[in-house]
Amino acid sequence: MPEAIVVGGGFGGIASALRLRARGYDVAIYDRCERLGGRAQVFEQDGFRHDAGPTVITAPFLFDELFALFEKKREDFVDFVPLSPWYRFWFSDGKTFDYGGTIEDTLAQIGQFNAADVNGYKNLLHQSKQIFEVGFNQLSDQPFHSVMTMIKQVPNLLRLNCQQTVWDLVSSHLQDPHLRQAFSIQPLLVGGNPFDTTSIYGLIHYLEREWGIHFAMGGTGAIVDALEQLMRSQGIDIHLNQSVSRLLVENDRVSGIQLDSGEKIETHTVVSNVDPAYLYRHMLDKKYQRGLVGLKQKHSQFSMGLFVLYFGTTRQYPEVAHHTIWMGQRYRELLRDIFHGDALPEDFSLYLHRPTATDPSFAPPGCDSFYVLAPVPNLKASIDWSMEGPLLKQRIVNALSETLLPGLDNCITADFFMTPQDFANDYLSEHGAGFSVAPLFRQSAWFRFHNRAEGPENLFLVGAGTHPGAGVPGVLSSAKVLENLLPSSRSLQEAAA
Repeated sequence: MPEAIVVGGGFGGIASALRLRARGYDVAIYDRCERLGGRAQVFEQDGFRHDAGPTVITAPFLFDELFALFEKKREDFVDFVPLSPWYRFWFSDGKTFDYGGTIEDTLAQIGQFNAADVNGYKNLLHQSKQIFEVGFNQLSDQPFHSVMTMIKQVPNLLRLNCQQTVWDLVSSHLQDPHLRQAFSIQPLLVGGNPFDTTSIYGLIHYLEREWGIHFAMGGTGAIVDALEQLMRSQGIDIHLNQSVSRLLVENDRVSGIQLDSGEKIETHTVVSNVDPAYLYRHMLDKKYQRGLVGLKQKHSQFSMGLFVLYFGTTRQYPEVAHHTIWMGQRYRELLRDIFHGDALPEDFSLYLHRPTATDPSFAPPGCDSFYVLAPVPNLKASIDWSMEGPLLKQRIVNALSETLLPGLDNCITADFFMTPQDFANDYLSEHGAGFSVAPLFRQSAWFRFHNRAEGPENLFLVGAGTHPGAGVPGVLSSAKVLENLLPSSRSLQEAAA
């Protein structure tokens, strides 16, 4: 019988398994997919490779820490390379903005839009650093299961004006409408609307500046493979293609898991990397959906959905950057329709990933590999994706053919797409949301699903839906929170004796 079982093999689950193993636990991890990684799956078709999940690597030290737990170096397993620019913004009026590199590079780009915003960006970065020092350095790996922890932080949060939104924060420092858009899109990377998301997430500006933006050679899938190799070398028991249907509870303590097959496995501790909203609704008895959890279930606002089109091209586009943000004509209004509407907007903004800009192995010679992501409403909206999916795909292909990828309609190949319905089916994402509950102030820290789960004892939560939130740094940090909540295995054994 394993001392601890991790349910879900996303980055949060993988990091939890490794941290528990380093503390002496006998660990098993179960995942319903064919390979580890959660949403960081890898798709291959006709010689083209695609990272299905996260493609932007920030705070690489969080990966380094996992290898260092066992006196190993991450660079001996997978190579991270810095990117420049970090992102290229393409605006509907044809203007472009390259973000990244040195501060001087960024200031020079800003000056081409509005000279007055040069100092404004410096001030924005200064405020972002202040938020970063509190929100990331001090609180990202600290548990918030006690309301007193939250109350103690109120003076810091008020001092940093974290009651304002990311859009308010950016607009207070920058005047140019293009730059306001460029520097307010970061919440979308973790599932939030910049016009609703607390400015705590303004720390992302400084997070990017502190460590830069990196890409793993071989893709995000190469990181998963490296971590799997590390896990196996340390004796972690990995079970793939096995879906956990329920958590077993005796006397209000988690006692094990039950698989879809009906098999039951006993354990002392369960760490869930499952979407918390799905976990409470489908994998625990109804009595655990009452109280605070019930309120969260009833009133939670979820992140947007994602439409992701994967494709190859039979020609190359060397002028296209590794990461491109393609901005549509509407901004505030489009985001309102995505987060609060009940239908699929006719227009869109896009994130375009071209990994072959850095790693040619993603495509056959003379070709490029791409995926394009469009934020869309989640499944709470009345959208028939069996009808709308192909239509949206064609609209996106047409738009890219007319702008960044001329001739795409004639050279696209090996294409397929995922919709919010696929996220619900494949990843058990509640409402098909791309990032679980949205990063609103009323859904952050203590207000988010707790790392020490509400309900049965010995159940712990990691991943996008719990503290500190979505995004690779967030889910990796959620595993660090466990070290402040769980005893070492030796301590556990001594207590049991």
